[in-house]
Amino acid sequence: MTPNVAIVHISNPYWLEFRLWLPLFLLWIPLVLLAPLLLLILLAVCLGLDIPFWQSLRTYWDILCSLPGTEVRVQVEANRIFVRIL
Repeated sequence: MTPNVAIVHISNPYWLEFRLWLPLFLLWIPLVLLAPLLLLILLAVCLGLDIPFWQSLRTYWDILCSLPGTEVRVQVEANRIFVRIL
């Protein structure tokens, strides 16, 4: 399954805390329209670097589909950022 929503939570003692919901499914619309151009660019790069095209395409797809469930937490002093991909 591809990622659909990302939640970004920023916490700072000097500012207000807020959560930002980013609808990643809206990025699929321009990505589908640009897909032929992106595939040609990927093909040219694969041919130039002597990398199997279908294997690289499969690797990118596997990475994209493994993103849901990813959580990233960063804390520096009292500042905290939390990103969760659903």
